[in-house]
Amino acid sequence: MIKEISSPKLKNPVFIAAWPGMGEVAYRSALFLKEVLGFKIFAKLEAYKFFKPAAVAVQKGIINIPNIPAGFFYYCEGKNFQDIILFIGEAQPPLEYAEALSLAIINFIRKYKVKLMLTFAAKPESIDHKNNPQVLVVSTHTDLLKAFEKAGANVLQDGQISGLNGIILGIGKRKSIKGVCLLGEIPFYTAQIENPKATAGILRVVNKYFNMNLNLSPVTERSKFIEEEIEKLITYLKGDVPQSGPMPLNEEDIEKIKKDLAAYTKLPQSARGKIENFFKQAQKDVSVANKLKNELDHWNVYKEYEDRFLDLFRKKNNKKETH
Repeated sequence: MIKEISSPKLKNPVFIAAWPGMGEVAYRSALFLKEVLGFKIFAKLEAYKFFKPAAVAVQKGIINIPNIPAGFFYYCEGKNFQDIILFIGEAQPPLEYAEALSLAIINFIRKYKVKLMLTFAAKPESIDHKNNPQVLVVSTHTDLLKAFEKAGANVLQDGQISGLNGIILGIGKRKSIKGVCLLGEIPFYTAQIENPKATAGILRVVNKYFNMNLNLSPVTERSKFIEEEIEKLITYLKGDVPQSGPMPLNEEDIEKIKKDLAAYTKLPQSARGKIENFFKQAQKDVSVANKLKNELDHWNVYKEYEDRFLDLFRKKNNKKETH
């Protein structure tokens, strides 16, 4: 199930796990750490037991069974902070498999003597998108709550965490691994779109707790852009008539914001051009595919380009067979 590419020698590593979810908060937080700290891949989770096709993919009239989502383990040997093992899953399985998948991951990381694990999540609230969202913390142990409070998080007194970002902490606790989940607040009407403001909040807490000295300006700049686009959409929906105060959004408005904002925040033209350039280079030199995959992951658009990406390797194999 878990295939190791290498076995890094790590000292008391922290384990961070993330899967896609609301606001892309967990996924984007983990991806940012992966990019800026120079993580290296060392293992792959092939989760065939936990994902069953619910439909087939159709493209230009041709049917194919979709690829089974996987997960990847990365490691980073910290210079001024603890070593880290990072797991990023491509998708969350059906909930009936969540416990078994979590156990497989926990059993794997235990051999690296992990004592602390972190997950991230979004917490939808009735807040305005212009507000500075709180970062909330829950933990398996009281001492960690106090430590993360000092790093800028507020304790979530009651509630629940759905999905693997919560369940894996419960499984870890059974195996004597301390766990923490950091939750970034997001406006409930933006749950289906990227929320870099919540991501930035979580990363600030992580940065302070582990003393990483991260430069978070790319995330904060992205949050300003998203906020501006939300403002444009709300202005459009409510009209340009000056109001004495903010007008409440009804359900129809909220649904339109979700749909239209997703279109507004699609891949920038400059990034799309960079990706196309990588594709051209990779057609001549397949080693460039690694840079291409990193760029696709950075913008969370791998699924959009998946067939073209895999074609690079199919074409290479076909050429070998004809020689």
